[in-house]
Amino acid sequence: MTDAVDTAERALIAALKEISDAVERYEAVKELEARLDLSLKEIKADVAKELYVDRSWNQVGKLLGVTGSRAEQISRAAR
Repeated sequence: MTDAVDTAERALIAALKEISDAVERYEAVKELEARLDLSLKEIKADVAKELYVDRSWNQVGKLLGVTGSRAEQISRAAR
C-alpha cells in the first residue's frame, strides 16, 4: 500500500479508538465498515472496467488474480 493509504488507515483507527463509549465505538465501527465496503467495491469495479477497455475479461482476471468471469462480476459489483 501507499504511505497515504497507511496514514489514512492509522488515522481512522485512532479516531475510532478515541470514542470513549464502547457501544458508540462499536456502532461507529459497523457504520464505517459498511461505508468502506461499498466504496471499496465501487473502486474495484472501476479498476476492472478500466482494465477491460483494452483487454478481454480473461486477461483482466489474470491481472487481478481471479477468473475472467469473476473479473466481470467485480466490474458489476457497484451497480
